[in-house]
Amino acid sequence: MKIATTIPEVRAQVAAWKKEGLTVGLVPTMGYLHEGHASLVDKAVSLCDRVVASDFVNPTQFGPGEDLEAYPRDFDRDCALLEEHGCDLVFHPAVEEMYVPNAATFVEIQSDMPKQLCGQTRPTHFKGVCTVVSKLFNIVTPDKAFFGQKDAQQLAIIRRMVRELSYGIEIVGCPIVREADGLAKSSRNTYLDPAQRKAALVLSQAVFLGQRLVQEGERDARKLVSAMEAHIKGEPLARIDYVSAVDGVTMEPVERIEGDVLVAMAVYIGKTRLIDNFVVEESAL
Repeated sequence: MKIATTIPEVRAQVAAWKKEGLTVGLVPTMGYLHEGHASLVDKAVSLCDRVVASDFVNPTQFGPGEDLEAYPRDFDRDCALLEEHGCDLVFHPAVEEMYVPNAATFVEIQSDMPKQLCGQTRPTHFKGVCTVVSKLFNIVTPDKAFFGQKDAQQLAIIRRMVRELSYGIEIVGCPIVREADGLAKSSRNTYLDPAQRKAALVLSQAVFLGQRLVQEGERDARKLVSAMEAHIKGEPLARIDYVSAVDGVTMEPVERIEGDVLVAMAVYIGKTRLIDNFVVEESAL
């Protein structure tokens, strides 16, 4: 596996691969990788001839007072995991490589879509996400890019950005990977002490409760969300940011569980903000 720290290095390697007629997959990450990221690399390896993973903690998607400086980093560990799973190139740029001084050009969806769910309390987050992903697309020029379903709003926003900016890149969504006890894999899980780690199970428990209620016939979104909120509020260490049922494409709130619906949540366990979700597909109703 090769390691590149500059944009020209990446472009030269990808150009060489494409000259050979090889397809290229991209797995964008912020590092501190876990089995969820590994599953994205595995999927990319299965569908593409060569795989590039980015390992970059993107400052523009963190708001004031968020955990940019504290965000966990372990590049050597990341490289070991990526190489084990068949990644061909890891792009590990410095902030100065990705953003010129006083950068003033950003990519942003001008609709209510990024204002829903996580955007309610992180108003600049998706502007930063779209900007860095757009830059990675321009640098790597992949045929396919791979994103996790755990960040469901991000996945929907990236799909829209790609469609509207005519990138010609296939976006592949990959399932949530969970611990044996149900907790969704997250780099931020490392922030949790033992008591908080146990308390964090309330998120996946609420997901499984919501799925069961839908399977049993609940179609009233308000009742579904209320039942999930009530379960979360039973955990003293949990503080709800949001629990919402939204249209799976537009992210707009829905009143009924009809069509493709995303049921998503963000919950603070102590100071750590965790997310989880499930999707109700129209074909399953």
